[in-house]
Amino acid sequence: MRKSLFLFPLLLLAAAPALSQSVPAREIAYGAAELQKLDFYKGAKADAPLVVFIHGGGWKRGDKGNATGAEKVAHFTGRGFAFASINYRLVPGATVEQQAQDVADGLAYLVQHARALGFDPGKVMVMGHSAGAHLAALVATDPRYLQKAGWGLDRIAGVVLLDGAAYDVPRQMDEGPRVMGKTYQAAFGSDPARQRALSPTLQAAAPNARDFLILHVQREDGTRQSEALGRALKAAGARVTVQGFEGRGLRGHMQINRQLGDPGYPATAVVDRWIDAVLAR
Repeated sequence: MRKSLFLFPLLLLAAAPALSQSVPAREIAYGAAELQKLDFYKGAKADAPLVVFIHGGGWKRGDKGNATGAEKVAHFTGRGFAFASINYRLVPGATVEQQAQDVADGLAYLVQHARALGFDPGKVMVMGHSAGAHLAALVATDPRYLQKAGWGLDRIAGVVLLDGAAYDVPRQMDEGPRVMGKTYQAAFGSDPARQRALSPTLQAAAPNARDFLILHVQREDGTRQSEALGRALKAAGARVTVQGFEGRGLRGHMQINRQLGDPGYPATAVVDRWIDAVLAR
């Protein structure tokens, strides 16, 4: 594994600001485990689109209340959207496969209760940051998770990925930052077949969700992995936009999550325009 000048800082989320309290959250259990819960924020209308966020944290930490970023809830609910932030079980108490299933089960629960919660089940956007971007991409490329949950890839309106990296797990473990080696080993183990099965880029043969927006900052591994995932999805027939933003290292990696939703942050307008275009199709 070669040394990288850019750290992939999936771990350092403890100092992340809490979510804005301007919109009240309803905590909902979608499973029996303590971490199988989500926060739901109601939209303006019964047919509101829904943005579902999956937090990062190196697959072993993070929380729906402190790793979603302080701007997203107020921004999307201010646009009339409903918003949900999903917790999932964490490594080592759960496997990455179980985490992906938790995400799929949380999505399925929301859609099954769409009428009572007040959103349009045909307008569901899935968004994730860091390790959450990996999980979002995995659930949107490997149909087994949503199928087990009683749902399907064709029901996801769009997927927004915020500065993930481990889209191709074997390559990331070989070429990514040395400091992340133990985290990758704990999450993905040493079995090459398992690593490939947990790689969205290597699962990108159709079927997939139909629309992807893949954003990254200027980290060498994140840029490389984002571009490779975009190429694989395009080759399989998905509509894909890959775009980079300013920001390097830990600061940039955290900034794209913390500031998305701030009207002064450049990625906010990009995400808004992309979501509007997808929903208009």
